[in-house]
Amino acid sequence: MPKPRKSQIALEATPYYHCVCRCVRRAFLCGYDRFTGRSFEHRRSFIESELLRLGQVFFLDVVAFAVMSNHFHVVLFIDQSAANEASPLDIVARWHQIHQGNMVSTKFLNNEPLEPHERQQLDLFIDLWRDRLSSISWYMRVLNEKVARMANAEDDVTGRFWEGRFKCQALLDEQALLSCMAYVDLNPVRAAMATTPEQSLYTSIQHRIRHWKNHTDSDNKSSVTTDHTEHALQSKDLHPFVGNHQQEMNKGIIFNLIDYLQLVDWTGRQIRDDKVGSIRAEAMPILHRLSISPEHWVYLCTHFESKFKGLVGSIHSLQQACQQFNRKKRPNFSASSELFA
Repeated sequence: MPKPRKSQIALEATPYYHCVCRCVRRAFLCGYDRFTGRSFEHRRSFIESELLRLGQVFFLDVVAFAVMSNHFHVVLFIDQSAANEASPLDIVARWHQIHQGNMVSTKFLNNEPLEPHERQQLDLFIDLWRDRLSSISWYMRVLNEKVARMANAEDDVTGRFWEGRFKCQALLDEQALLSCMAYVDLNPVRAAMATTPEQSLYTSIQHRIRHWKNHTDSDNKSSVTTDHTEHALQSKDLHPFVGNHQQEMNKGIIFNLIDYLQLVDWTGRQIRDDKVGSIRAEAMPILHRLSISPEHWVYLCTHFESKFKGLVGSIHSLQQACQQFNRKKRPNFSASSELFA
């Protein structure tokens, strides 16, 4: 029986979560319908732009995404500290970007004087909206509803566009996060929709590469060597890579972007039938640093969604998370002990 979303998300365990949403009947409602000859590719572009836009509205960072023909993946980071520190004006302004609000909030945005009882009402709304703006469920709800309304209007039909709600996996540690990101970014390659990551349309890795190349080409730079410069060249639409462990860390993934691109490229080569076993020498230190064998890494990046249900991470991370999620049983124990040794 599916677990409620509130039992699948615990900030004490991790702020990173992998979400998957599929179209009804797994039909190609977002791609090209070869039976009718109609193309719905513009919906993929719309989903990509909308999930990135909502990432700027919500207190959620988009870490990785892939918009496929009949489903999409998104990895999200819950920025709870930013939500707690946001001013009332910021909360109301963000909420009005996705909903109309009400008369009291509109007066507040227009800097009109409020009566005492109106101020009390506004404070209640602000507390409610602050929680919702840091909620993955509300992010997915707003995104999916907008896409469904647009698609149903185009098809002149009513009813469900998405297959129920969304699937959610908690990514408990760096190993789980990076393997999930690679799994998401390589979706088009595995589906034979692209031959390389940089050619994978509507993915976060193509978005990162395109942004990187545009800035390095404009600055006439052939290489980037420092974490500070690398961070400055990353897209503001996506959760950044912040390099290796430092005493004072910025918010982001504790890994280098260049290393991640090499890791995904190496992993993609292992998935291809004509390149099995061809391991790039420079990628090996990256895998050793993650304490994952090459064979296990490839398996993770090809079976991530089917192999794990709910919590994903090492045995140590699972034990800690089970206490925070109030669970007696450790899910995925055998898979984690085998693949995250």
